[in-house]
Amino acid sequence: MSDSLPSGSPSDHEPATNSPEEATTTTTSTPEGPSPPPIQIPLSWPSNSPVTLDWIQNLISAFDWSSKNLPPSELPSVLPVSVFDALVLTASKILHKEPNCVRIDDCNENSRVVVVGDVHGQLHDVMFLLQDAGFPCEDRFFVFNGDYVDRGAWGLETFLLLLAWKVFLPQKVFLLRGNHESKYCTSVYGFEKEVLAKYGDKGKHVYRKCLGCFEGLPLASVIAGRVYTAHGGLFRSVSITPSKRSKGKKNRRIILNSETKPLCLGSLEELSKARRSVLDPPWEGQNLIPGDVLWSDPTMKSGLSPNTERGIGLLWGPDCTEDFLKKFELKLIIRSHEGPDAREKRPGLGGMDEGYTIDHVVPSGKLITLFSAPDYPQFQATEDRYKNKGAYIVLKPPCFDDPEFHSFEAITPRPAVNAYYDYKDVIDSDEELDLASMVTST
Repeated sequence: MSDSLPSGSPSDHEPATNSPEEATTTTTSTPEGPSPPPIQIPLSWPSNSPVTLDWIQNLISAFDWSSKNLPPSELPSVLPVSVFDALVLTASKILHKEPNCVRIDDCNENSRVVVVGDVHGQLHDVMFLLQDAGFPCEDRFFVFNGDYVDRGAWGLETFLLLLAWKVFLPQKVFLLRGNHESKYCTSVYGFEKEVLAKYGDKGKHVYRKCLGCFEGLPLASVIAGRVYTAHGGLFRSVSITPSKRSKGKKNRRIILNSETKPLCLGSLEELSKARRSVLDPPWEGQNLIPGDVLWSDPTMKSGLSPNTERGIGLLWGPDCTEDFLKKFELKLIIRSHEGPDAREKRPGLGGMDEGYTIDHVVPSGKLITLFSAPDYPQFQATEDRYKNKGAYIVLKPPCFDDPEFHSFEAITPRPAVNAYYDYKDVIDSDEELDLASMVTST
């Protein structure tokens, strides 16, 4: 595999190459929106009171300011480890209690549901998206499809900001897991080194706490009984049948054997029973559904087959999209997982210039790929950049199944910053997954 682990400290890496002038830029314009409250640093955790909107706005202001004015190693002067611990612990308790597939059913005639794709540590674009769509509130739900970290330089701040929204409005903000919320990906694509650079001798502690939080992220959502969302997409049925009970003790343990059958789509019931609390979703064994949900891709070829390009997950065709929608009485699948770099290698599927593609149109509905990181990836070895837009989707009543697309440009210039991974050598589209490097826990 051509993936290679980053070498040297983050300061040894090349500066950001968003454009020639950005490499020397130290400030950036603030996304349009209401004036933020005064920055109060270091931030403190609310004592004997819940997180408030003012606290979150202060967090946004502090992260924005620090990204432009402080070296990464001084982030603890803005967000002390004690505040990080309190936020992650509070959020983790909420996340671990949620089911694998969260159901968002309390939508009414005044509700809007905003669906967001990959953001990959592009903090300033996330800040703009939140302001452009409108902050989460009682009538505005948010569903994030994962991949909060890696590649971008502010994965930690991005993830913590979204955790704060989750703590503030746990029934309105839903954070799903992406394939990059894993030990393997974060060790290759920058997040681990980012955390160590920002928190120094406390970095390993902070990283471990983030990994534990990743394990609690749900895998999928169903919105208003009409829309299924997940990072990668569909998943297989994992059939397990008991062998004949061996003679002897009445309560002797039954050995379970998996049946070798042709691949077929799994059910939402099977999804609900999968074990998601794994650092790296397995590619072999019985617990395959998490890996499928996080790593699978659509194709224009009919049928269900192993995703040999990635080494994990599945490829599914329009017939599978139709079967899944029809079986579960859905109208729409919104998945993410593929940016412009991945899509240029996928013949038959649309590019990601506008931040979204409609991949399958079938009698029962549609399959959409949504990508919310504009001008991606932040660090690119070639002179020619993709210059893609990011996008988010708004679902409205009465049925919440007619997507309204909102594309947006990247916030520029980005603050000058160094990459936390060797982006010149690491494959951008997660191809040829190094399975031997992954920790399997089946």
